Amino acid sequence: AQQLGTPLSDQEYRQFFRSLRTARRASTACILRALYGCQNPLVQRLDEYENHGVIPEGPICSEVPGTPFFPDFCTFAFYRCTRKKYFIKV
Repeated sequence: AQQLGTPLSDQEYRQFFRSLRTARRASTACILRALYGCQNPLVQRLDEYENHGVIPEGPICSEVPGTPFFPDFCTFAFYRCTRKKYFIKV
């Protein structure tokens, strides 16, 4: 069993992003994030699912070269969207 607030394993990420596998679908999720923000219930559900039920509070460490820290998960997720690096994880 995974601990609440921890990121998904590689296998869990593959399953999580399966429905978003194409850039078009991931881009649609990013548009929702941009339009409605991280407080939107749908966006929050995606963020919670990605992190085993709890959206982590910042700061967030990531696998992004040159940008290893983000103040919170929302900023990290928005970064992925703006850079079109949909499948990087924390």
